[in-house]
Amino acid sequence: MRHLPTRNTRRRVVGALTAALLCAFGLGAPAFAAGEPSGATEPASAAPQLDDGLALTPPMGFNNWNTTHCRAEFNEAMVKGIADIFVERGLKDAGYRYVNLDDCWALPQRDADGKLVPDPVRFPNGIKAVADYIHSKGLKFGIYTSAGTKTCDSAGFPGGLGHEYSDARQFADWGVDYLKYDNCNNQGVDAKLRYNTMRDALRATGRPIVYSICEWGQNKPWEWAADVGHLWRTTGDISDNWGSMVSIMKRNLPLAQHAGPGRWNDPDMLEVGNGGMTDTEYRTHFSMWSIMAAPLLIGSDLRKAPPSAFEILGNREVIAVDQDPLGKQGTVVSSEAGRWVVAKEMADGSRAVALFNESGSPQRISTTAEAVGLPKADAYTQRDLWQHRSYNTAGTVSATVPAHGTVLLRITADHNWPLHPPAVELGLEGGLFTEAGQTGKLTTKVTNLGRTPAIAVSAALTGPAGWTVKATSPTKALVLPPGRSLSTVWSVAAPAGTPPGAHDLTLRTAHRAPQGTRADSALPFQARVAVAPPAGVSYASDLTWLSASNGWGPVEKDTSNGESRAGDGNPLTINGTVFAKGLGVHADSTVEYYAGGRCTAVTAQVGVDDEEGAEGSVAFEIWADAKKAASTGTLTNAGAAQAVSADVTGAQVVRLVVTDGGDGVTSDHGDWADIKLSCGT
Repeated sequence: MRHLPTRNTRRRVVGALTAALLCAFGLGAPAFAAGEPSGATEPASAAPQLDDGLALTPPMGFNNWNTTHCRAEFNEAMVKGIADIFVERGLKDAGYRYVNLDDCWALPQRDADGKLVPDPVRFPNGIKAVADYIHSKGLKFGIYTSAGTKTCDSAGFPGGLGHEYSDARQFADWGVDYLKYDNCNNQGVDAKLRYNTMRDALRATGRPIVYSICEWGQNKPWEWAADVGHLWRTTGDISDNWGSMVSIMKRNLPLAQHAGPGRWNDPDMLEVGNGGMTDTEYRTHFSMWSIMAAPLLIGSDLRKAPPSAFEILGNREVIAVDQDPLGKQGTVVSSEAGRWVVAKEMADGSRAVALFNESGSPQRISTTAEAVGLPKADAYTQRDLWQHRSYNTAGTVSATVPAHGTVLLRITADHNWPLHPPAVELGLEGGLFTEAGQTGKLTTKVTNLGRTPAIAVSAALTGPAGWTVKATSPTKALVLPPGRSLSTVWSVAAPAGTPPGAHDLTLRTAHRAPQGTRADSALPFQARVAVAPPAGVSYASDLTWLSASNGWGPVEKDTSNGESRAGDGNPLTINGTVFAKGLGVHADSTVEYYAGGRCTAVTAQVGVDDEEGAEGSVAFEIWADAKKAASTGTLTNAGAAQAVSADVTGAQVVRLVVTDGGDGVTSDHGDWADIKLSCGT
């Protein structure tokens, strides 16, 4: 997928009569009007194996689409400005090299010779002048077109299908170093044929050009494109929201075996700095793309990006994970209940380890050095790549990870571990939900994971102004031996009138190594002030949720998911039956409600919404805290609404989860129709 008018339009285009067209056009060469230059007359070269030395590590750079789309601000001044920022802000030195144009750089019509014509308003000096400027900065230049008759934007700019050799020659003459080749308006011509033809055309120019295949993963390019392109999109387009990013990550993770030097899985561009996610979520985005050895193409306008975006994008220790020359993509070690452990083998024998918390509450995520592939050893050096600190660990790799957060570590079996202070884990038990004017209890735990004792251990908990936070048990320990914990019970009270929502607290600890090295740690987390659910039976769409994430657009109340904008849904309809109340979602989706231990049951009618025709497959789950209380298995549009109910007695949080049916998330519009919570006082 790329920036298409609608998903249904994309399906109609891609689903055109492939076999008939191949026959009519002679193995896929499209028909053209009499006298129109096709540009595809040069003889094809022998099929290359892409042993060209390009993209031996995942490409790093910039692409404008996520931040500008086809708006007027996409122009020569912007592109040159990004190149300047790469140099001035240290991004070039950090490894970012490519400054890439996306759609809308050309006029809608070719010239009389069939050549592409740059838009003279956007690029008054032409494309070569832009490429020359970028090259003068020691950077590389990329461009975009589509493997169809037109590109993806609705304005209909000329695509490369049938013009491959002519367009490739123009790109080479302009000094292009990178081509993104999209999939729109492809006339149903076989994907392998279309992308192979452009590969051969690029090779025929004699210029080294990184070739990015953007066919949205529809034809499983990871199975056939290793000798066609240097990278291939594995999914549809990313959006600047949590649900979209996580959904794409989940589709890309299982493809690790297909990645390697010169052949990369591409889960789409980075959204860091665009403003649709929190900094915690953007750090997760950057961490997970790096451990997946994904291309790192910045998708924000760096002229407007906040300092936090540069801090994330410029983290060289995280970049080193992505750019490791061994070229391994990280693999999933475990993923239970939203607690993900992903490990990546590094060229020096170490392992990068991501502890990723998909859920909306802090969670303890744990593994071991041996489980991530390291040899058995007395102890290990553990480097925190966001804190930029090193510790020793006896083998346990564990952290309490904030909601939507990721702890990214590099673990090494070496002899230097005694030089570092012991790793300590900061943990939380209970107390993450409270009601205004009420006092709750929270237990914090500081655990020594190292091989050496932790000396002079202390813990301190702070909350928002006006909150009362008091320790009711010891906050210090003179010595904390390996494997032992300091537990502290805290009384936490939010004052009356505190508005519902998330409020920041921070657990801070300090300790020393036996040789005196001091180590301070902090665990920021959020306590949620919630409103008690009303007694009786309530529709979920009439209640205020704690959090909601969605794979496409926002979660909708009392309508279907619709498209990407809020309020663009339709009446909830499952197999012809219309429902007045409920939630319209798109996989992967999670909606959380505060139950406060007062609710007993959740009931609903669930299924795939009719707005996607015959497509879409989803599975529904109801969770009571960390327990899966009910699930449906995979449902499709062919089935009627299915009743589902769950016992949620005693749960603090009820979580409604919709996942894809195992075939990707395209068209996965799910309805929680007539969903109700039954609660007491």
